[in-house]
Amino acid sequence: MGRFVTGANNPVVLYVSGGNTQVIAYADRRYQIFGETLDIAVGNCLDRFARVVGLSNDPSPGYNIEQRAKSGKKFIELPYAVKGMDVSFSGILSAIESLAGDLLARGECTVDDLCFSLQETLYAMLVEVTERAMAHIGANEVLIVGGVGSNERLQDMMRDMVDDRGGKLYATDERYCIDNGLMIAQAGLLMFESGQTTPLGDSWCTQRYAMFATDEADFHKVVGRDGWAF
Repeated sequence: MGRFVTGANNPVVLYVSGGNTQVIAYADRRYQIFGETLDIAVGNCLDRFARVVGLSNDPSPGYNIEQRAKSGKKFIELPYAVKGMDVSFSGILSAIESLAGDLLARGECTVDDLCFSLQETLYAMLVEVTERAMAHIGANEVLIVGGVGSNERLQDMMRDMVDDRGGKLYATDERYCIDNGLMIAQAGLLMFESGQTTPLGDSWCTQRYAMFATDEADFHKVVGRDGWAF
């Protein structure tokens, strides 16, 4: 969906959401995983931190962290956990959970400062592993997808890195980053145009469908108009 909306050709994809954190790229008929989280997803880390400092879920924890971070002035050093091409967020979450109460009680920082510090640390890690993937495969495009991908600070930090490499960043807003029917419709259209259909009587639906792993799907089987592979 991100490629369709933005027009990106063959980018390194940073997939960041409440359930996933992966750096992937298309090669040999599959999206290959170059790096991923070793524990919790970045969106899950943000959501759990928001509960620690009492931020609202309206409209979303990540959005509220982003807004509060804009007023942060003091950077609190947190663990920086990049391991090769992979990242780890559980230690960062544990650290900020243990620090937040005491720091706030002593007046040494504000909630805004904590939001700012967490964002800067998490997103710097994501930019680092994405740049490594770009260098590894010689890519000059990056596409950010997933719910966390609508964060403007993440987009700005990624854009600075991509610009320094002479590349181009592609990103979308919350209309396409969060779960939406357009993704399902686009997938259905590509399958229909390639001749893959399901009789209504044989169709089914479940809210708890276990999706295949990113690098297990053969995307060469379905090709829609304009050469879009699914």
